[in-house]
Formats: sequence, structure tokens, C-alpha cells
Amino acid sequence: MQPQPAPPEMAPDDRPLHADPVTGILDGAPGGHGRGAGKLPALMLAALGIVYGDIGTSPIYALKECFGHTVGVPLTPANVLGFLSLIAWALILVVTVKYVVFVMRADNRGEGGILALTALALRGTEGTGPSRRLLMGLGVFGAALFFGDGMITPAISVLSAVEGLEVMAPNMERFVEPAAIVILVGLFMMQRGGTATVGRLFGPVMVVWFLTLGLMGAWQVVQEPSVLRALSPTYALAFLAENRWLAFLGLGTVVLAITGAEALYADMGHLGRPAIRYAWIGFVLPALLLNYFGQGALLIRDPAALEHPFFRLVPEWGLLPLLILTTAATIIASQAMISGAFSMAREAIQIGLMPRQAIRHTSESEIGQIYVPRVNWFLLMAVILLVLGFQSSSNLAAAYGIAVMGTMTCTSVLFGVAARRQWNWPLPAAAAATVLMLCVDLPFLGANLLKVPEGGWFPLLAGSVMFYLMWVWRQGRTVVMKRLEDAGMDVDDFLASISRRGPQRVPGTAVFLTSNIGRVPHALLHNLKHNMVLHERVVLLTVLTRDVPWVRPERRAEVTPLGHGFHRVVLRYGFKESPRVPEGLEQCRRFGLNVDPMRTSYFLGRETLVPSVHPDMSPVNERVFILLSANALSASDFFCIPPNRVVELGTQLEI
Repeated sequence: MQPQPAPPEMAPDDRPLHADPVTGILDGAPGGHGRGAGKLPALMLAALGIVYGDIGTSPIYALKECFGHTVGVPLTPANVLGFLSLIAWALILVVTVKYVVFVMRADNRGEGGILALTALALRGTEGTGPSRRLLMGLGVFGAALFFGDGMITPAISVLSAVEGLEVMAPNMERFVEPAAIVILVGLFMMQRGGTATVGRLFGPVMVVWFLTLGLMGAWQVVQEPSVLRALSPTYALAFLAENRWLAFLGLGTVVLAITGAEALYADMGHLGRPAIRYAWIGFVLPALLLNYFGQGALLIRDPAALEHPFFRLVPEWGLLPLLILTTAATIIASQAMISGAFSMAREAIQIGLMPRQAIRHTSESEIGQIYVPRVNWFLLMAVILLVLGFQSSSNLAAAYGIAVMGTMTCTSVLFGVAARRQWNWPLPAAAAATVLMLCVDLPFLGANLLKVPEGGWFPLLAGSVMFYLMWVWRQGRTVVMKRLEDAGMDVDDFLASISRRGPQRVPGTAVFLTSNIGRVPHALLHNLKHNMVLHERVVLLTVLTRDVPWVRPERRAEVTPLGHGFHRVVLRYGFKESPRVPEGLEQCRRFGLNVDPMRTSYFLGRETLVPSVHPDMSPVNERVFILLSANALSASDFFCIPPNRVVELGTQLEI
């Protein structure tokens, strides 16, 4: 049984809500007001290690690629100032204004990320109308692009760091790819043991990293203070006006400076808005600006440094320590993206966009630390192929950016819809906010689409494949649920029939999992048909996934006595929770339903899917869905049901 999303009208409020005085947006507990002021420094430190790894390692390659062969802008002092101005104002407008000021206020009970925002935009809509399908499609496509981004980030980050070997010794160029692959394999191998221990080092390492970025850049700025003129937006506008087409192409490389901005929003539930905001404004943003401007100052004085301007910021004696620190920072950046992919996969599974998969919790205290084996090994294979196929960070830079801007564009539209529907913004205000965001997003997206032949095809291909698989899975599950419902029996009719000629009852409790609250599970009908007995107590159990991230324990269970020893139980979980059915049934004691674990049997239906003569899906989609279903994790494992208490009853189903 796949967990089913609960309709909005069935979802009671699970956390105290507060309205933001500026936007009127509802604010929930985990990421908002639930953080004590005394914990703020520790949370800010954690934010440096978890949130800012990706955007914090962009200076290694971003400015260098602005003058790369894919753009063709000549290296002149005026063009250096133009690119610096574009980078500075991209960081200000996209990261600071869009995400830190506005988008991060759109929390779903304290949680962020594009799937959480999609749930907000869809809340209150009913049926399967065009607007609902469009919003769902935007959210799913944004999530799919995130997985494409998750493949490129580790590859380009680690490659760009290891390429520092070429600066130290040009004859070591042949060792760059093998060294990058060894580091990446080690990184993915360590995921199975959890990252709690290493995670404690992330914050302090990133503090050193950002301090180093700022100091390296400041030293160069002191020697060429005229570079600070680029803080004026007039230099960006003049650069765009003078170079036109080349400047438009250059926007595709400026995007490299803001990759990772989505992480601010996605990780909001772990750390809270204040920690992420203060860390960005007070520490990360100044360090990034200083480093970019320092590289610009160096290029104005010494154009020959363009080959590796980041590593040329330090004298030769500092190259080895910088290389070690850079490698550590890129590993941390990759770790953050890998963890984000795990979290995104769990959310997609919970809301019915992906087949069930094994999800392992690697920490006893941090619920967000999980490990998804299949996602881990899939990402590792994709990352290795990217390193071998593109061979350098410059080549990978051409593939980077499309996934980032695609997700950001989807976020802008969903934010506008949520602001209008959920927070009652006036239509002109919601439309104006959306249009202003898109006025920044769309030029960046358009510039990156021009990089499709040079490698931008990869994230589009990866995102499209993920979108297709999610869409086929959701469509297939809808068909399966309809087939089961059509072939099933109404619960009230079933209870009336057994009251007239009741079968023999045996001691104990039988729990039958069903996705449809009003229909009798096929497993119950098959058990009664073949064994001709019923347990003295029968629980019809449905697991629902709510459109909120967390459900409080006291709101977890709902019990309805049906008579004749039957009880209907509904367990509700948030889209960031892993359902544990035995623990959920413990909550039923408050309603007088005591389920003894040692006297309880769980009956699960297992559908064997076969192609239909008159299918509801296209032949290709049908076969893809059957293949996905065959590789899905069993319901007993996914719902954490003890294997020795499970009875599976199969049925053949045509789709």
C-alpha cells in the first residue's frame, strides 16, 4: 500500500500558527519561532556547514568561467567590473531579496523546499482541474531538476578543488580525474554510516573557509581598491548595454555564483529562519563579495591569472593549505546536496511521486539524518560518469545552471500562487511579486538554455527522466487504486453481510492495510474466502500523508468503531516523516483500542500487475510502471512492520 496524501479538508492544524506582521504569511513551529535565542549562535554555525556549502564554493570557478570560451567576453578592466557588478547584484537580488526576505517567509509549518511550497500552493484546491495539474507539474518538475542538480554539484565542486593540483605542479594534470573519483567514491561510501560525527566538523571548517575567502579577497582589494566601484549597479547596466549578446551569454555563467540559493529555503526546517538569515547577511555574503572582488582586482592587475584566479589569490607557499581546505569545503558542499537529495526522495515517496524505497535513519536524535541506498548509489554512478565524460570543471560549468534556474523559476510561480491563495495577498501584490521575481529568473534561465549543446542537455535530460518517472508512477497508482476500488466491496455492505451469517472468529487481532477508507481490503476478502475465519478483532488501517511536514503524536491516530469487532484506524504522517505502523498503533490506546504486538497479525495485499487488453495507460507507460512496481520496497519494510507478524495475500491485477 502506497501512502496516500490526505485531502486538505481532512487535515486539522497540527502546530500553533502565527502571522508574519509584514507579509501575513503563516509561520509554523520547527523552523520559525520554536528556536530559542540562546541557541542562535550554534544554529548559525550549523547553517554554515549545512546550508552554505554549495554557494560558498562557487568562487572557486564562477568568475573564471565568466571569461571562459563559452562566453567569449574579452578580459578588460571594464568587463571585469561589469561581471563583478552582475555577480554582486545577483547575490543581492536573488539570494538576499528573493529568498532571504520573501520566499523563506513561505513556510509549510516551519518547513521549506519546493515540494513544501507546492503543498502550500495546492492547499484548498480540489479535484484534478487544469490549474491544479499545472501547479503540481511545476512542483514535480522543480523537484526533478533538483536531482539533476544533485548529480552535477559533487562533480563540479570536487573537480574544481582538485584542479588546484595543476597550479602547484602542471605535470600533475593527469591525476586530477582519478583523485576526484577517489574522493567522490569515499564520500558516497560513508553515507551508509551517517554523517553525525563528521557533521560536527562541518560548521567549524566552513567558518575557516569563509574567513579565508574574505581575507584572500580583502588583501587583493586593498591593492586595487578601484574594483569596489563595481558595487554600483550602473556598471552591470553599462556592461549589458555595451556587450549585448555576449553579456546575455555571460548571464549563464553569473548563475554559477548563486547556485545553492535553493538550499537556504530547503533547509529552513532544520535550522530556522533567523539562523540562516543572520549567517548569510552577517558572514557569508560579505565573505563571498570580498573574494569575488579580490579575484577581480587580481585580474585587473594580472590578466594571466585567469587560468585559476581563485588559487592565484595566495602566494605559492599557501597553495597546499588552500588546496586541502578547498577540498574539505567542496566535500561539505557535496554532502549537503547528497543529504538534500535523500530528503527530497523521502518527501516524493511520501506524497506518492516515487515508489517505496528503503529509508534508514542514521541518527537516534536527529530525525532529518537519513540514508536512501538506491538514491545514493544512483547518484554515485551519475557523478562518476559526469567526471569521466566532462573531464574538467570548465566543461561541467556549461551543464550547470539550467537545473538551478529551472527550480528557481518554478519557485517564483508557486510563491505567487501561495501568497494569493493562502495568505490573502491582494491580486496586484501577488502578481507584482511574481513578475518581479521572473524578471530576474527568466533572463538567467534563457542564457543557460543557450548552453544546451555544450552540456546543458544533461540536467535537462536527467530532470525530464525524473519527471517522467514520477508522472508515470503517480498515474499508475491512480489506475491501480481505481481498479481495486471497482473490484472491492463497501465496508457497510460487508459488515451487514457478516452480521447475517458470521464466519468463525479466532482469537487475536488482524490488521489489514488499505488505501481506501470506505472499501474492504482485498487481503481481507481473500483471507475470508480461503481460510473462512475472522479474528475476534479486525483493524482496517489506512496510512495518510498530510500536506504538512510533521504531525504531532496526539494527532497521529483516529479510531472509529464499526461494530462486530471491526475498527477503522487512520494514521496520519507528515511528508517529512517515515511511517512506523506499530508505533502509530500504540497511539490507539487513548481511544480504548489496545493492540497487543504479540497477538497481532498484519495482512497485506500484494498486487501482481499484468498488461491489460484495454489498458488505461499507453503501452510504454504501462511497462515502465510495472517495472517500477516490481522494484518497490515491500509494504512491511516501508511501514516498519515486524516480518514475522506479516501475512501477504497476492492478487493479479490488469492495468
